[in-house]
Amino acid sequence: MVDRLRTGIDALDRRLEGGLPRGALVAYTAEPASQSERLLYELMAACETRYLSTERSIRAVRSSLEAAPATVSETQVERLSAKRLEDATRTVADLSEERLLIVDTADRLERSDPDDYVAFLNELKETLLEIDGVAVLHCLRGTEPSNRIRTLHAADAVFELHTDRVGGRLETTLAIPKFRYDGQPVEAITLELTDGVAIDTSRDIA
Repeated sequence: MVDRLRTGIDALDRRLEGGLPRGALVAYTAEPASQSERLLYELMAACETRYLSTERSIRAVRSSLEAAPATVSETQVERLSAKRLEDATRTVADLSEERLLIVDTADRLERSDPDDYVAFLNELKETLLEIDGVAVLHCLRGTEPSNRIRTLHAADAVFELHTDRVGGRLETTLAIPKFRYDGQPVEAITLELTDGVAIDTSRDIA
């Protein structure tokens, strides 16, 4: 039985047979105008986290965390400099045991030299296995960087968040097309992203 990190969303944890496996590298893709950060905040509330921001300032990130419905604590927020891939690599080497790493967003890292980026992904995966940690790379859909395909290939799990207008109402679904462990959900999960993150049981049976 692979040890799991709870996502903080009970129904999702049940579908993943307890949560995200320790040592997993997760690519989490979403549209820029979606509420994708809500799911990140739920993860952060469930585990001590190191949060790397490639675009927003530390103050902006902390302001969002304070306003989040989930109670987020024990979060170390860092802003990556112009040498983002070098900074990210140093951070990976310094990760603590059983910790969650979030990179928001991974897009800027994905614009690095392909060989350097592949080396970063491999080092990250090796570190996660050593410390029983989990990393989530938040990837925006739209104008996708050339290395996005390498992110998706390296990832142990791919989460896809989709937001659509259905009859004048926003409907958000989470699909998991890739999961290298037992317990992959076959069907997309409908979520409510109003007050935190919850399974919409009016459309799915959790």
